[in-house]
Amino acid sequence: MTDDAPTERLVLEETTFNALPGWQADDHAAALASLRESCRIISRLPGERGLRGDPRLALTAGDLHPVCTALAELGETLSSDQARDFFESGFIPFRIRNDNDDTGLVTGYYEPEIKGSRQKSDQFPAPVLARPPDLVSVELGDFRDSLRGQRIAGRVIDGQLVPFEDRAAIAGGALADQDLELIWLESAIDAFFLEIQGSGRVILAADGEADRVIRLSYAGQNGHPYTAIGRPLIEAGHIPREKMSMAAIRDWLESNPDDAQDMMNRNASYVFFTELPVEHPELGPPGAQSALLTPHRSIAVDRKHHVLGLPFWLELPEASPVDPDGPVNRLMVAQDTGGAIRGPVRADYFAGSGAAAGDMAGAMAEQGRLTVLIPAHLADRVRDIAW
Repeated sequence: MTDDAPTERLVLEETTFNALPGWQADDHAAALASLRESCRIISRLPGERGLRGDPRLALTAGDLHPVCTALAELGETLSSDQARDFFESGFIPFRIRNDNDDTGLVTGYYEPEIKGSRQKSDQFPAPVLARPPDLVSVELGDFRDSLRGQRIAGRVIDGQLVPFEDRAAIAGGALADQDLELIWLESAIDAFFLEIQGSGRVILAADGEADRVIRLSYAGQNGHPYTAIGRPLIEAGHIPREKMSMAAIRDWLESNPDDAQDMMNRNASYVFFTELPVEHPELGPPGAQSALLTPHRSIAVDRKHHVLGLPFWLELPEASPVDPDGPVNRLMVAQDTGGAIRGPVRADYFAGSGAAAGDMAGAMAEQGRLTVLIPAHLADRVRDIAW
């Protein structure tokens, strides 16, 4: 993944559905199913609950309740044409720009499938840790609008919030006496890539639970900034820039075991997990919104600028791992976020679970465009803002 865009000034410009390339040809029913999953979460929230995003919009759960009510009244089975009519009658599209730039980076992520065990052994020596009980996460935007979308984490000592241990300290055993080990994996590299993706399915092929599959889902982060290790690998000459990918990073780490941990420690961020059952195998893990992610219909966005639960029209104008013949024009739903997802025109595409999804996600680094669909009854609020 790549770090943030050079500027971060959200600009929204009204457009029409006819102006969206490929709009008529998409499978809108598939996107509607993903929106239903978001509405399952939104409908439970009190109307006054703020939804983050750009403070100029100041959207609340109550602002989206009418959308979810209308969707519930439609029933469960709709054709793609009926779903398209729902979006066209209930939303207004607004093109997204970052200042004057309407293109931005689109990467991919997925849910890996990994072998693991509940018991430490020579085959499974690398722990995945649960969230420490004294880890405190703070959404700074809850205190000041100017800090919306920013968060820190640490622990409280003598009444003060102090930084939590970084990756190097945790890898060195700083939390080893807290009994936080959830699952043991075959290598620290497996655990590192699990953290990058934020979730994973673990196949428990030992402990008398052969072929039992569990899900490890994001439960917290140590508060240190995410740093992609691709850049230092390029700068050191270990991987040519034109060959950089997740697969290339993994290959280098596995081929250089003596240096792998030091390189991974360049990313001070450390992710903690919780165990969940896999109740809906066709769907992915819960995203930041708590909605289950839908392969090829869910994206992660920067919550400093955007509200989770809104539909987004994604355009990848050139050939990409999603479609080698290109282009890709697809209605998605914002249901997640991530430490490397920064900027107004920035998205992370959820490719699904397993090896094939990993190949697609690991190869994605595309320039794309985004259009957000604003509920029609809120469109005047957007129009009244001096973007």
